[in-house]
Amino acid sequence: MIKIQKVGLEDLKTLQEISRSTFHETFADSNTQQDMQHYLSVNFSLDQLGVELNEADSQFFMAWDKDRPVGYLKVNSGKAQSDLKEADSLEIERIYVLNAYHGKKVGQLLYGHALEVARQLGKLSIWLGVWEMNPKAIRFYEKNGFVTFGTHLFKMGEDEQTDLLMRKSLSGEEGLL
Repeated sequence: MIKIQKVGLEDLKTLQEISRSTFHETFADSNTQQDMQHYLSVNFSLDQLGVELNEADSQFFMAWDKDRPVGYLKVNSGKAQSDLKEADSLEIERIYVLNAYHGKKVGQLLYGHALEVARQLGKLSIWLGVWEMNPKAIRFYEKNGFVTFGTHLFKMGEDEQTDLLMRKSLSGEEGLL
């Protein structure tokens, strides 16, 4: 049984390990080793993750299979959002799950938790950026009611990549407002 728990500073090293593992599994085959190593060392350093954990408008949640972390979620509201910074929206910045747990509904559980956070915060929409070359993730979000509304650039080392910006309105969600 998968459990979702809020991440605190005491979980920093575990968060770093699951962040690096899942990101590498997801994107290593599509990027140069140099770009991947640079991204992992800068964006998933203990210092950087500590700063993100201390951000009042960001929250991390980890999925656990017994005593093993198998995925995680990061959501942002207010000024912590990477692009929109809308008061009435919540950003899903990261949902990553170990490849061994794909197809086992861990991503769906993490996504459901993001919806619960949005409901608790009274948000009207939820949005995210997803790499245009990640059709599996795009299908996951489309299946969950997201629609593309724009793009932004994502810098992966020296490579500039395009993320699709996707949004889901929560105003029609039963029990969300």
